[in-house]
Amino acid sequence: MFPRTTVLSTAAVTVATSAAVLLSTGAAATPAATPGATPSPGAAPSATPGWQQAGDDITSGISGLALADGPHGSHGSGGVAHALVVRDNKKPGQNRVGELSYRPGRSAHIEPLAWADGAEPIDLEAIEAVPGASDEFVALASRGLVYHLKVRGSEAHVLDTSPLPAIAEGDDYESFALTSRHGRMAAVWADRGAGKERPATVHAAPFSFNEYDEAEFGRVSTTRLRAPYPTGAVRHASDISVTDSGRLLVSSASDVGDDGPFDSAVMDAGTLSVNRSGKIRLSVAKHPDVLRKFKGHKIEAVECAPGSGPAVLGTDDENAGGYVNSADLCGR
Repeated sequence: MFPRTTVLSTAAVTVATSAAVLLSTGAAATPAATPGATPSPGAAPSATPGWQQAGDDITSGISGLALADGPHGSHGSGGVAHALVVRDNKKPGQNRVGELSYRPGRSAHIEPLAWADGAEPIDLEAIEAVPGASDEFVALASRGLVYHLKVRGSEAHVLDTSPLPAIAEGDDYESFALTSRHGRMAAVWADRGAGKERPATVHAAPFSFNEYDEAEFGRVSTTRLRAPYPTGAVRHASDISVTDSGRLLVSSASDVGDDGPFDSAVMDAGTLSVNRSGKIRLSVAKHPDVLRKFKGHKIEAVECAPGSGPAVLGTDDENAGGYVNSADLCGR
């Protein structure tokens, strides 16, 4: 057992702020449209670098991404940001977790980590750093199994596993995020939804770990989300990130097959607040604001660097592999 805290330390905040600076390194000196990105009507073009390939086949996409404090976190040198990623692989021996080194506008590389404890998970779809705990993460599989992880060296160790609350028949999860306010944590996650007939179902709850490192969820709040873009075979929620101010950034994506074509957007979808007693309030917009459209890629990872830094975007483009980009979406 080891001590934990749910409050971001001064050092963690310093590192997180540094991450925002690192992620902006390599951006154009004057505003320019991102290759493959279409600004929403009325939006100013963003000076963001283009997509960097981080994998070249169906086993090397990015289904989730977490910036964090610690050796496997966001700090780095020479303009390089570091993060942990998960992949939705299902067969034994295929990589599940890796460490991403990303130089915006220049390069992206993922170094595989070994899954050290127990059976390899099936279909990991999201990962989030535990606020205030160095090299601890929560990963989520598509059927609702939560993995509490500790990264040591080149291995990911499982501290405990537990199911999400409020799992319904047919749910398929691709998103999970944590936020910390007033020394209290909260989690938000969503069934991804499918097309016109099935909107995403968004849940939020107080979140903590007990003395055995098991994830514990408080009372669950639930609402629905429909993405205005893309249309057709849309996954209304392919990932979620919570900004410092409590805004919910949600990615949506369309996927008609392993060879695409793919299409994505990032939305300002609502808010999540936590008061001093730990009570949460979840609000999702009936008509979310599309901040940016990204044609040709299936975004499955959205992560806002703490300190209102840029968003890091990761894709799972199936047979085309995985790509990374950054965009100024988090600071509003």
